[in-house]
Amino acid sequence: MAIYHFSAKIISRKAGSSAVASAAYRAAERLHDDRLNRNHDFTNKAGVIHSEVMLPEGAPERLSDRTTLWNEIEAKEKRYDAQLAREVEFSIPREMNETQGVQLARDFVQREFVKRGMVADLNVHWDKAADGSPKPHTHVMLSMRGVGQQGFGNKVADWNDRGLLKDWREAWAAHVNERMAELLLEGRIDHRSYADLGIELEPQHKIGPAASRRPSQGLESERIEDHARIARENGDKIVANPGIALDAITRSQSTFTWRHLATFAFRHSDGKEQFDQVMGAVRASPELVALGKDGRDQERFTSREMIAVEARLERAGDELAGRSEHGVADRHRDAALRAAEGRGLVLSGEQRGAFDHVTGSAGLASVVGYAGSGKSAMLGVAREAWEGQGYTVRGAALSGIAAENLEGGSGIASRTIASLEHAWGQGREQLGPRDVLVVDEAGMIGSRQMERVLSAARDAGAKVVLVGDPEQLQAIEAGAAFRSITERHGAAEITEIRRQREDWQKEATKAFATGRTAEALHAYDAHDMVHAAETREAARAALVDGWDRQRQAEPGSTQIIFTHTNAEVRELNIEARERMRATGDLGADVGVRVERGDRQFATGDRLMFLRNDRGMAVKNGTLGIIEDVTPDRMKVRLDNGRSVAFDVKDYAAVDHGFAATIHKSQGVTVDRAHVLATPGMDRHSTYVGMSRHRDAPALHYGRDDFADQDRLVRALSRERSKDMASDYAKPEQDQVRAFAERREIRFVGSARQVVEKVQAKARGMFDGFRPKPASPDRAEALVGRDPAQGSLGQSRVIERFARATTDIERMKGKGLPVLPYQEQALAKAGDALDQIRPHAARDLASALARNPQLARDAAEGNTGGAARAMAEEQRVRLDPELRADRFVKGWQAMQRGRADLERAGDKEGAERMRGRMETIAGSLHRDPQLESVLQRRAPELGLQIGRDRMVSHELTRSLAIGRERDRGMSR
Repeated sequence: MAIYHFSAKIISRKAGSSAVASAAYRAAERLHDDRLNRNHDFTNKAGVIHSEVMLPEGAPERLSDRTTLWNEIEAKEKRYDAQLAREVEFSIPREMNETQGVQLARDFVQREFVKRGMVADLNVHWDKAADGSPKPHTHVMLSMRGVGQQGFGNKVADWNDRGLLKDWREAWAAHVNERMAELLLEGRIDHRSYADLGIELEPQHKIGPAASRRPSQGLESERIEDHARIARENGDKIVANPGIALDAITRSQSTFTWRHLATFAFRHSDGKEQFDQVMGAVRASPELVALGKDGRDQERFTSREMIAVEARLERAGDELAGRSEHGVADRHRDAALRAAEGRGLVLSGEQRGAFDHVTGSAGLASVVGYAGSGKSAMLGVAREAWEGQGYTVRGAALSGIAAENLEGGSGIASRTIASLEHAWGQGREQLGPRDVLVVDEAGMIGSRQMERVLSAARDAGAKVVLVGDPEQLQAIEAGAAFRSITERHGAAEITEIRRQREDWQKEATKAFATGRTAEALHAYDAHDMVHAAETREAARAALVDGWDRQRQAEPGSTQIIFTHTNAEVRELNIEARERMRATGDLGADVGVRVERGDRQFATGDRLMFLRNDRGMAVKNGTLGIIEDVTPDRMKVRLDNGRSVAFDVKDYAAVDHGFAATIHKSQGVTVDRAHVLATPGMDRHSTYVGMSRHRDAPALHYGRDDFADQDRLVRALSRERSKDMASDYAKPEQDQVRAFAERREIRFVGSARQVVEKVQAKARGMFDGFRPKPASPDRAEALVGRDPAQGSLGQSRVIERFARATTDIERMKGKGLPVLPYQEQALAKAGDALDQIRPHAARDLASALARNPQLARDAAEGNTGGAARAMAEEQRVRLDPELRADRFVKGWQAMQRGRADLERAGDKEGAERMRGRMETIAGSLHRDPQLESVLQRRAPELGLQIGRDRMVSHELTRSLAIGRERDRGMSR
């Protein structure tokens, strides 16, 4: 089970440690210590499966001998309190075998330590726990001095940078997750602390085989005891309150498997007995809810709290969508459109449709738009219409840079959702009935946060407009709230790409957006925009070379470098600065201590702000150029032309900004984008990174990460969409029954009485679930009613079904593949219809196919015609005589149509019609009741047949005879 652990410490002489002794123990070798004139013999130690000294470029070969290496380091240090070495220790996922684990460790050590100039003594241990399970981990002892051909020189202060450990921790998590994905192994690790994640557990120290050591050997028994204490106390907390475990597991995922739970329980228990207690407590918890099996046939679970969150989210969305108090008069819409046209902005048909949708009267409106499709431009026109009507328009987004881009593209004053929530909590800047809240990049918002926002807007009487793309970067927190809302309530879609200037690039962006990643990558490769190098390091260098050439050739164009992790961002920033320095575009370096550690900044440097600051009006991700810098103060010209100056003691959340992570790029538009591909990417991050440009992107990768382009395509096509507990939801009574059985509530009386009894005992658990009929009697009663007068629930479900149908037909009409969420929306609406009445979805689909206008009307809320047509389809389906009437009329119409085509000389059209008639005739055997009725009405079909002949056979035979006759005439 993959568990995150990464720690670093200093091996110092002051603590009584010897570098030679430490190396001997970790390598299970016998080494002679020159300083102490004694041998350190640990050859009896078991579990060391790999041991090697890795040297940086330029180091003398003699240092590859472990005895020589550490004795030279000991000899170089004269002080009694000398720092001899740095030790880094990290866990290897148990899912890997020994070969995979060693390669994982070697690759990371080479990239993060050796390439920086450190000598690394690497030892991989594959120990066993008391229960026999493997405990693979790695010890790396690192030199603290620079090394050249003559040996060790001065100590390197940069290696003590406090921000470097943070980068290493993140880089290790990314490295493990990349390799796990590449090897198709389940499980991921997270480098963030429990405090950052809001989990009520105490973090543990990682203790490996050192548990067998004693204080007399100079080892840290208190650390070992502390580890066991924390694990034991955490286990006790979970046994006493299993909800803690469920809260922690569902912090970043809505559902989980037993494997996820076992991984968590193993980490937070001391020994097999407590592990079993933790697992038993969580399994027996009334807070645990079973959901059924996923696509991999694995049982999935969630927490009662997560179901409650999704129920509140659904209820808030329903109540907002049901309101009609925020309409905009036509004169204000027209005025906004005319003003836009005066500026040269003419909305496309899709943009106009989205504009009409969001300025409608509903309290909730959603817009789904591909990357670069002009969503912000449309919102700018909508803002003018709203303001003309007297509304106050506010903008919000998950990240600061997304909020800044929304404001820049639409003119809507915007800020982060977190800052809005904080203000609301302080009683400030409350929403009101005359407010419109526009939430951009809504696909990145988790279920909990989305529920809080929608509930706040509902309670205040405000309107909410959600804008985003479910296929771009997924929510960091649990859930896929935006996808769920658009499935339930529909959305206006904008699929016409405006950002890219070349038509083939626009088509490539559509391919990325619709999951056809391979097609899009091949298109860019055909235009020489995908570049391979032997190693990631070489790919990084080639990327920066291309960036530098473009920078010098077109100094007025905008460009940026993207990659997946902060560790890679830092390397790219360093290389980009070297190119700037080589061409004389940077001033003198000035050492500045910022939050991420010591950095060198200069006039002309690209700078990124890493924390929102309302006083300076900068956001996390804002970019600028340094105009002046001292160790204590900076002056920066932002990309929007404004200048800010600040003291580093007041604001130190800055770093170099030539490169950024893809997560910081969503919403960004530049002339050219340079992307370094690494194995941690998936189709969502690839879509975002490869759709930021106007003119051209350049994708670089190393063959040490992807052996060939096929592997690159497979990795960058990986699907990692987040799920919702409601994706697996069972009918309400099944949920209630499972909940009741856990509480030993006996089923006495009707199912509805059981529902009411359980809801009284566990109030709120099922609030928000869509109501379904308690008995077949009620479902059948609906059949005899006037469908136009049906319940509000039925009307809403018909509307959802019609919206999903029209969305799918629109995609097919444009030659685009149907998106998964659209298919899911249709399936969910169909299931809801079938809960109201068996086969209702089939009847409605038939009605809409016969009259597509009904689908368009119902999608706009006028469901009466569709409901009546659905009822008529039910009557036809249940009455063979009515089916026969329809068949005869249809067949006669096709006969006339075929004859007309033949007279007009359209032989191909006539043949197509004949093929269609043949297919329909051949399907009659599936409906014996209909065929029996048609037996009596054969003359109306142009047939003279006896009682023992089948209508389906005779119709097919007559078509074949007609075809042969036509062929004879044509001769």
